[in-house]
Amino acid sequence: MSFTRTWTVRFSDTDPFGIAHYPRMIDAIHETSDMFMQSIDWPFWKLVDEEGIGLPLVSMDFDFESQVHGGDDVEIELTTDVGNSSVRLEYTGTHDGEVVFTGTEFRVCVPVDGDSSTPIPDELRAALETASE
Repeated sequence: MSFTRTWTVRFSDTDPFGIAHYPRMIDAIHETSDMFMQSIDWPFWKLVDEEGIGLPLVSMDFDFESQVHGGDDVEIELTTDVGNSSVRLEYTGTHDGEVVFTGTEFRVCVPVDGDSSTPIPDELRAALETASE
């Protein structure tokens, strides 16, 4: 089962021609991961404050297939692929049934006071897997 949210493109997200700016689309994608983590009761702040771990972003890749404009509702679907100490977040954005972007974020589990990866805790793993395909 995947996680989906609707991003309404605001006027402030667009250039003078009404086309969404690339960095604002990336912001919407990052906000989607924040919303997903909160929906599974593992918000990023809980990881840091209560669990002493984080899931920093180490790689991302996105392809933008068509334009989105102010007022458009973009459905952003997130799926996960959970490894031992990492998780890949895969995104598909659609508007009016047309794919407007696809992309991937790769995050690695690390302790707050460390600089190398650590296994994803079992409870977090189970929660992350709720959005696997």
